[in-house]
Amino acid sequence: MSNSIHGKGVIVTGASLGLGHAVARACLREGADVFLCARDKDAIESVRAKFANEFGAPRVFAMGADVSDPASVRDLIDQACQRLPNLLGIVNNAGVLGPKGSLESVDSTEWMRTIQINLFGTMLCCQEVLPILRRAKYGKIVNLSGGGATAPMPNLSAYAASKAAVVRLTETLAVECAGDHIDVNAVAPGALNTRMLREVLEAGPAAVGKPYYDRSIRQKEEGGASIERAAGLCVFLLSKESDGITGKLISAVWDPWEQLPQRRDKLQSTDVYTLRRIVPKDRGLDWE
Repeated sequence: MSNSIHGKGVIVTGASLGLGHAVARACLREGADVFLCARDKDAIESVRAKFANEFGAPRVFAMGADVSDPASVRDLIDQACQRLPNLLGIVNNAGVLGPKGSLESVDSTEWMRTIQINLFGTMLCCQEVLPILRRAKYGKIVNLSGGGATAPMPNLSAYAASKAAVVRLTETLAVECAGDHIDVNAVAPGALNTRMLREVLEAGPAAVGKPYYDRSIRQKEEGGASIERAAGLCVFLLSKESDGITGKLISAVWDPWEQLPQRRDKLQSTDVYTLRRIVPKDRGLDWE
């Protein structure tokens, strides 16, 4: 990675642990100034102090924030802009796995809360940061999606629905922002060994289903996907190297994202790395 985000400001939500923590560290290593947030104020302050000691206090800031609350998000973006005058963009990583079980068995309040955090939280952060990026006529928004966006996830319906919606929101914003040179992309980080994996294992096969539980056991034993590679993709999508790549859902594990700058023009003229309806002729079927 080049130093194209050096001296730029990046907001990372859900940064107290897991992928958000890894993304923040990767941005700091590339020379960016980072504003961290998480719901747990004590946890995010502890991370800030650790990073400040490692990378330098003037380069890392933090506050507690609930991304599902409009007032909290407004305060977050306002505080971040005061600390990061050269704001480049945001990584919307904050999210939850939500209730586990068949749709008719889960608590509807928990289901809706998952949508509030994963979808509304992403939307609110985009809504507040976009005017700043539009004034600058440049910026980057990276939204975290995942496997739930591209395939059914039985017994995790709130998570799957929210992540699919995040991808469509990403694609839509990319079109809305094209005239202002603001790139908006979604990332599928892969099956990471993070808090969400622990939740699945603690819930057990009765809640999440035996096939998914068994896959999660294998994932734990094998180590899961590389969290550093997922963080690297986020940094790439923040960098100038990715300029003009927008409206895509990119897998950290399966897609050759390091080579995308060489394929930029062809990529943007196709529906590759997007969510689209499959019709019979796409599968060689003549049903007309």
